[in-house]
Amino acid sequence: MKTLKNILMSSALILVASASQSQSLTSTNSNIKMTNPLLQKSTLQYQAPPFDLIKDEHFKPAFEYGLKIHDKEIEKIATNSAKPTFQNTVLALELSGVDLNRAMGVFYNLTGSNTNPTLQAIDEEYASIFSDHNDKIYLNSKIYTRIKALDLNALKGEDKKLTEYYLQQFELAGANLSETDKEKMKKINGELASLSTQFGNKLLIARKKGAVLFDNVSDLDGLSNDEIAAAKAKATEAGLDGKYLIGLLNTTQQPLLPSLKNRATREKIYQSSWNRAQNNDDGDTRELIERMAKLRLQKANLMGKKSFAEWRLQDQMAKSPQTAMNLLSKIARPAVEKAAIEAKEIQDLIDAQKGGFKLEPWDWNFYAEQVRKAKYDLDESQIKPYFEITTVLEKGVFYAANEMYGITFKERKDLPVYNPDVVAYEVFDQDGKSMAIYYLDFYTRDNKNGGAWMNNFVNQSHYLNQKPVIVNVYNFSKPANGNASLISFDDVTTMFHEFGHTLHGLFANQQYVTLSGTSVPRDYVEFPSQINEHAALDPHILKNYALHYQTKEVIPQALINKIKNAETFNKGYDVTELLAAATLDLAWHSIENEADVKPALEFENLALKKYGLLVNEVPTRYHSPYFAHIWGGGYSAGYYAYTWSKTLDYNAFDWMQANGGMTRANGDRFRKYILSVGNSVDLNQAFKEFIGHDMQIGPYLKNAGLINK
Repeated sequence: MKTLKNILMSSALILVASASQSQSLTSTNSNIKMTNPLLQKSTLQYQAPPFDLIKDEHFKPAFEYGLKIHDKEIEKIATNSAKPTFQNTVLALELSGVDLNRAMGVFYNLTGSNTNPTLQAIDEEYASIFSDHNDKIYLNSKIYTRIKALDLNALKGEDKKLTEYYLQQFELAGANLSETDKEKMKKINGELASLSTQFGNKLLIARKKGAVLFDNVSDLDGLSNDEIAAAKAKATEAGLDGKYLIGLLNTTQQPLLPSLKNRATREKIYQSSWNRAQNNDDGDTRELIERMAKLRLQKANLMGKKSFAEWRLQDQMAKSPQTAMNLLSKIARPAVEKAAIEAKEIQDLIDAQKGGFKLEPWDWNFYAEQVRKAKYDLDESQIKPYFEITTVLEKGVFYAANEMYGITFKERKDLPVYNPDVVAYEVFDQDGKSMAIYYLDFYTRDNKNGGAWMNNFVNQSHYLNQKPVIVNVYNFSKPANGNASLISFDDVTTMFHEFGHTLHGLFANQQYVTLSGTSVPRDYVEFPSQINEHAALDPHILKNYALHYQTKEVIPQALINKIKNAETFNKGYDVTELLAAATLDLAWHSIENEADVKPALEFENLALKKYGLLVNEVPTRYHSPYFAHIWGGGYSAGYYAYTWSKTLDYNAFDWMQANGGMTRANGDRFRKYILSVGNSVDLNQAFKEFIGHDMQIGPYLKNAGLINK
């Protein structure tokens, strides 16, 4: 049984019917299964979803059917009179819910990347139903007792690991609570699921309403012709012909701010971004997140823990919020000190230009770009022409994967996709054998969640004879009028990052879905993606993909040197905004008394001030009202994971650099110890076996430029 959205599975109450009703129900169920593409094993390669057949109206019947069947499977396991064994309990649990998981897998990928009002309504309707079903499984004392009765010493390999995993999940969920407390837990979980879905839907509203309208093209001075054309096209699409509309991404800072020369324009976009979900309208999320914080505390208290973070981190690498916060605090002080130096450089530039104003958040990226150009003679406009999106993908991301791991790719135009922007590839292993299907969804849409991510449509499993079907989703700006799609080097890094997750899924080599690929702790899952970012600047790889989109000339070595020299530029800002978000997350989830849940904006200011991260010029990467990772994305008490994983990354990168760099030999070693093991082994031990020692903080501080090398 594979968990999907925030470890939610689904179910409805088992209905007792008369014999004739049962026969009718069986017939109805049979018809539904035969006519609903979500309830049939796809005949496409590797069970890739038949998007050309799947319609919105298929989801509810598929959920209802899947819920009923899964209920029966769970009941059969719970009431089995035979002595508990791995096969009749743990494996039976693992293999249950096939139809439901298939439907949910497609559904939640679509609600994240290509949603609509119908899907949003279904999402809200089923959030609490899925939560109830999850509880019916993980709060089931009979199944928990059967798992506890198994002799772990008699099990080996993945059988033992899977049993330990399920035992821990049942205990984390509260299977050993009293019946009274279980009912309380079910109620809390149901409300949290509903609130989380409402949060996501409100955030889409807030993001769309936050788009900033400009009447005059002069307001957009500094943008490229393509960017202006895209803003004009977006306004026309919204029925505002002749105007210019700038949409928002989910982060606080927005990607066009470094280019916009008009300070009033920058401030207008920034303020719209910062205030998007706190405008006392239907996109305001503040009451929701305050309620969620209280409910999560109640949930932790039921489990005997002082805070939600204490409960949540038990199965993570860090184990406790104190350990996680300790890592953040050790990095925070040098990061803030570095940011202060960077702020002074920017203010000095503003003063030298007789700007006559104090540096504000909406000024930072605009002037930082000028400082970078002055210090390193590096201009973003010089770089972009060398990064055309398909070239970066095929001659960069794919080329690096071939160099390090021997895998190759072939575009597949015959596979159906869920949006015309989506492209598909077949992936072949080093021996030439087909190993996966891979989709990419590059461009931002109003019906797509912000950010970038990787998901599985089908998870690898030797037991089920399944190969992975994976998607990477991005939010790059789509060029207008068929122009070349040029991206920044930050976007290039994002592509390599998300493909690192894909590699983790591609090289999965497990028996069971639950232990496969990226099904690892949050504070480990970003490690493979972050290590792959380094391939973007590898000299051999960079020269293969950094080709001028018009002349096809390779990026000049002088420009490469400038990029490398500027690698740690603005790192004080970058790390501080990230640490602020991570600290804010832990603060919300380390609350020990409901009375300490203050209004969202007040709570945020107090928390950041407490930890020395309330820096006016460096706002948190995610403001509490639109912090989707922690209120709707499963990272609650876990956003520190990016920093924890980055520390693992810098340790591993230093080892690679000392042992020949990003070579095939090191790629094979990384595949063996990290990418292929999923959650089937002790990951701390696997990491130690890879580099020869435990994680250390020094490599982070050094590689991020926070201390002298």
